[in-house]
Amino acid sequence: MSLSKCFEILTKYFPSFLLGIRTTLIVALTGTLIGLLIGLLVGGIRAIKLDKTASKTNKIIKAVIDGILKIYIEVFRGTPMMVQAVFIYYLVYTNIVRWDKMFAAIFVISINTGAYMAEIIRSGIQAVDPGQNEAARSLGLSAMQTMMNIVLPQAIRNAFPAIGNELIVNIKDSSVLMIISITELMFQSNSIAGTTYRFTETYFVTAMIYLFMTSISSVILNAVEKKINHTRTSLPQSDTSIESIVIAKKGADHVNN
Repeated sequence: MSLSKCFEILTKYFPSFLLGIRTTLIVALTGTLIGLLIGLLVGGIRAIKLDKTASKTNKIIKAVIDGILKIYIEVFRGTPMMVQAVFIYYLVYTNIVRWDKMFAAIFVISINTGAYMAEIIRSGIQAVDPGQNEAARSLGLSAMQTMMNIVLPQAIRNAFPAIGNELIVNIKDSSVLMIISITELMFQSNSIAGTTYRFTETYFVTAMIYLFMTSISSVILNAVEKKINHTRTSLPQSDTSIESIVIAKKGADHVNN
């Protein structure tokens, strides 16, 4: 392998590499964000525990929903993303509508990420002290208000390292989406390697680009994590109990209304 050839390929085909980088980042960032939203919904639903006083009908509905969500999680965590991409893309393309490949790629990576995010969020919710949930409910907050205002913010903070790791994984795993002809970085690299017949040099350049993207992402995510961990409540240090937080939240809602 010649480093001079690597530099020559990088400079000569830089526009092609840049197009691949742009597509990779769009798919990875959008897919991770949508996957996080899916994970919040699915993980939140799975983490909800019905009271003993709940009706038998509600318990049956909850059990059915949990069963469906568990199947979704197991299927998308237990099968390769490449297989999911091919199956879903051609299933829709041949039977429903000829959809855009970029939209298909984002759809596949979103629902795949959502399955992992659901378990990450559920674990984050379970890590929150149950006493906070009980205290909030005793102060008059509904289950939804407690989840949105007390539990989820802490769960996201607890799970943020794992959430950030999913973004890094998606930047790398987006390479398998070349199977449906998305012009991401690996697709462009294959085209360049086929044109130049310099496979070793081309894929070395590609590896360095992936390493650069994931390293920059790690630095940004670490900075965000430190900022989250150093965030301080607006309440005085001596008045940061769950009761005070809930009272302050109710007061803010009253003022806004």
